[in-house]
Amino acid sequence: MRALETVLVEKGYVDPAALDLIVETYETKIGPRNGARVIAKAWSDPAYKARLLADGTAAVAELSYGGRQGEHLKVVENTPELHNLVVCTLCSCYPWTVLGLPPVWYKSAPYRSKAVLDPRGVIGDFGVSLPASTKIRVWDSTAELRYLVLPMRPEGTEGWSEERLADCVTRDSMIGTGLARIPEVAS
Repeated sequence: MRALETVLVEKGYVDPAALDLIVETYETKIGPRNGARVIAKAWSDPAYKARLLADGTAAVAELSYGGRQGEHLKVVENTPELHNLVVCTLCSCYPWTVLGLPPVWYKSAPYRSKAVLDPRGVIGDFGVSLPASTKIRVWDSTAELRYLVLPMRPEGTEGWSEERLADCVTRDSMIGTGLARIPEVAS
């Protein structure tokens, strides 16, 4: 990708500053921070959570997030009994508006096949260990329907602001390869 970018810049077809702005926009504005805000609102507002689970697309649009790759969004909730994992087995369908640019591993053939064949193993590869009693459900995104995981809210976060709760949410927790976490406080 860098080689293509270099050639396009050298030939004057692409402005490197414009490319940097596009990447930054997807990483910070149209990205995982948007999804984290959606999740934090769902954790804080039971009525919003109900709307999010009933119609993810409409509920996300309430927060002014929408558009490309996020038109048809289903939100699935993790519970102590059920953990959800998202994959796109055919390509890399991914809800960019709430998760940003897809990570390289999400598009890789090993992830796409192992997520279906051995979802507990995939989650383990990401350092997550779930109780044997927790079932894992794999959701296969398509061009018509994409998925977002509503992770479990970390214990000890009662009374936190939505902004602070959003810091607990990671891109991986919204895919199902990770868990929401309480950020470490810098000393």
